[in-house]
Amino acid sequence: MNVTAKRMIIMLIAVGVVFGLVFGFQVFKGIMIKRHFASAGVPPQTVSTTIAAEQEWQPSISAVGSLRAVKGADLSLEVAGIVDEILFDSGDEVKEGTVLLRLRTEDEEARLKSLETSAELSATTYERNKKQFEGKAISQAALDVDAANLKNARAAVDQQRAVLNKKVIKAPFSGRLGVRRVDVGQYLNPGTAAVTLQALDPIFADFYLPPLQANSVKVGQKVSVKIDSDAPTSLEGELSAIDPKVEAGSRNVLVRATLKNPTKRLLPGTPMVVNIDTGTRQRHITLPQTAVTYNPYGDTVYLAVENGKDDKGQPKLMAKQAFVVIGPTRGDQVAVFEGIKRGDVVITSGQLKLQNETPLIINNKIQPPSDPNPKTVDE
Repeated sequence: MNVTAKRMIIMLIAVGVVFGLVFGFQVFKGIMIKRHFASAGVPPQTVSTTIAAEQEWQPSISAVGSLRAVKGADLSLEVAGIVDEILFDSGDEVKEGTVLLRLRTEDEEARLKSLETSAELSATTYERNKKQFEGKAISQAALDVDAANLKNARAAVDQQRAVLNKKVIKAPFSGRLGVRRVDVGQYLNPGTAAVTLQALDPIFADFYLPPLQANSVKVGQKVSVKIDSDAPTSLEGELSAIDPKVEAGSRNVLVRATLKNPTKRLLPGTPMVVNIDTGTRQRHITLPQTAVTYNPYGDTVYLAVENGKDDKGQPKLMAKQAFVVIGPTRGDQVAVFEGIKRGDVVITSGQLKLQNETPLIINNKIQPPSDPNPKTVDE
């Protein structure tokens, strides 16, 4: 074996030794890291907690709806014509029967006078021939013809007066007028709305409920209505009607409440939130909604439970998952029917980083909202 071959063999052995040392060091380091983490355990996680407590709840039904006038109509005419006179201003309060608008009626009035003249002539003819009939100067048939002519003439007068009346808009009920939509001299087609009229006191609040909820309320029951969900007070009213059928489109039942509106500040079409108390007050364990983790296989919460003592004799806490049966919500709160008991320490934030037996550090300086009647804040 020559010198060159020996040197090559020595070099290969040296390279193999170096690679073996590097690989062995990496394996050794991995083993030591695993041993370190195994001995260190799961690191503690910082969470916030609350004590499960009972609160008194009034079962209620809430729904969103809108206000509707007790009487409301867009006033229009049955016949066409040119606007001759407008006798109202936008926003006026008017009484039933008040004349609001007239169309030009010169031709119709002239025809009415002509028909009235014809009716007077027919009446005169009938009275004269009636006396002649009593003297047996004419036959009963001739008198009957005169009577029929008189009736036709008077019917024509009544018909023409009806045409004239159709060219006048009168308030069909007392209420407040809206914005005027026509002007003097404007040609109106039949059915063109000239102005809206709304009776505002009282006023209806219409909303929809699922059939099961609709069966739990009754006519005459008190309701509270808020026009603004953040308003400090609500308006009181009572249920006045419940539809006896389910709407085909929404599969819900139309329910109507009646509210007093003496100031007439509530306007038809305004959205509102209605609340109806049902049943008697009940006591439930309540939690902030952030404490519950909603899953398809079941809703859960994490409890903070003791797990021995630390070196200083203080109790150590760990996470324990519990399945719960939840009930209705109220603002930021949710009622819990099963799964926890009064006095349990429930984790309210930080659950995403937890699993069973995770060590815990409690920090309650910042708590999630838990207000049964939260208020929104405009930024």
